[in-house]
Amino acid sequence: ELQLAESGGGSVQAGGSLRLSCVVSGFPYIRYCMGWFRQAPGKQRETVAIIDDDGATSYADSVKGRFTISSDNKKNSIDAIYLQMDNLEPEDTAMYYCAAGGGYCATTITYGFDYWGNGTLGTVSS
Repeated sequence: ELQLAESGGGSVQAGGSLRLSCVVSGFPYIRYCMGWFRQAPGKQRETVAIIDDDGATSYADSVKGRFTISSDNKKNSIDAIYLQMDNLEPEDTAMYYCAAGGGYCATTITYGFDYWGNGTLGTVSS
C-alpha cells in the first residue's frame, strides 16, 4: 500500500524559507496526481500546489511566485515530491500535508486524493 511521509517543517521568521519533502513508498500508479495541502488553525484545508506525472504544476494564487513544487520520479513511479517555500509570511503558518491519487489531476481533484500523509507543521513568525 502506498505510504506518504512528510518532513521539513519548522519555525522561521517572515521572509525565510522552508523545504518540505514527501517520501513515497509502495507507489501503485502509472499515471498520477500529487499535491501539497495545508490547514491553518480554525480554517479549512486548502490546496497549495499540484503536480502530475508529466511535470505540469499549478499553484494557489496566494503562493504563486513564492512556492515551488517538484518531484523526484522515474519511469512509471515516483520517489518523492517537494515544496520549496520562500519569502514566507505569517499567513503561511499551517500543517502541511502531501497527498496522492491515480489518474489525471482533473479527475483526482474532482473526486479526491486516495492517500494522505500525517502532515508536517510550518510556523512563520512576524
